[in-house]
Amino acid sequence: MSVLYTAEAVAVGEGRNGEVRSSDGVIDEVLAVPKELGGPGGDKTNPEQLFAAGYAACFHSALQVVARQQSVKLGETSINAKVNLHSVDGGGFQLSVALSAHLPGLEQGQADQLVAGAHQICPYSNATRGNIEVALEATV
Repeated sequence: MSVLYTAEAVAVGEGRNGEVRSSDGVIDEVLAVPKELGGPGGDKTNPEQLFAAGYAACFHSALQVVARQQSVKLGETSINAKVNLHSVDGGGFQLSVALSAHLPGLEQGQADQLVAGAHQICPYSNATRGNIEVALEATV
């Protein structure tokens, strides 16, 4: 396996109440624990939001690759990623993800097939497969 690209980021401060920065300076975000978890929330992001954004963008690219490979013309598609944080019995935490792909203009069967194909090649899907629950949905 050859490396195509490496992204690098550093977290400083107090973890979920800290800051994250990418090595190129493009990402420079202050983090805050969400209100739902007892934190201040507000206009700061958190690791689950960052993961959701990355997964949605990556999955969208994978969907477009699969569509091109199958000569399917896509219109204005979108991917909604919901990342849930769960407490685990005995302590600890676990994530789950729900991906909803909107593919207007396609038949449901074709949309389902494209989403399933994207799930097979998406790097985020491959990284999470067998580790966390990932639910898929296609809407047309």
